[in-house]
Amino acid sequence: MPTPPPADPVDADAQPVVRPYALTSGRTRPVGDVFDLMALIQAAGPPAALGPAHSPERVEIVRLSQRPLSVAELAARLDLPLSVVRVVLSDLRQLDLISVRLPQPADAPLSDETLEALLEGLRAL
Repeated sequence: MPTPPPADPVDADAQPVVRPYALTSGRTRPVGDVFDLMALIQAAGPPAALGPAHSPERVEIVRLSQRPLSVAELAARLDLPLSVVRVVLSDLRQLDLISVRLPQPADAPLSDETLEALLEGLRAL
């Protein structure tokens, strides 16, 4: 009996592929206002409150946003395109499962010293 070929280590960690349009029911734009990248998302309750009717992505967003997270950070942690995350967030907002807090502008402009320190820090990266 021939032995099967060794498993490909890349495929061993592969997860089911779900197309982005399946996560958003074919929608490409969120309902209502577009979510700013820096908008802070906070869950209105625990992920266990969602129940089985919600997709794993919705549950994961609620789980991650038990403490405020930016839209950009959620997209990065979920490894999903930003446009998909924005559509799913709009669904969660319509269901009152999340709250959205927009970033507030700074009261005072940054000093030249602060900007120079920021620039030096970026150059060090």
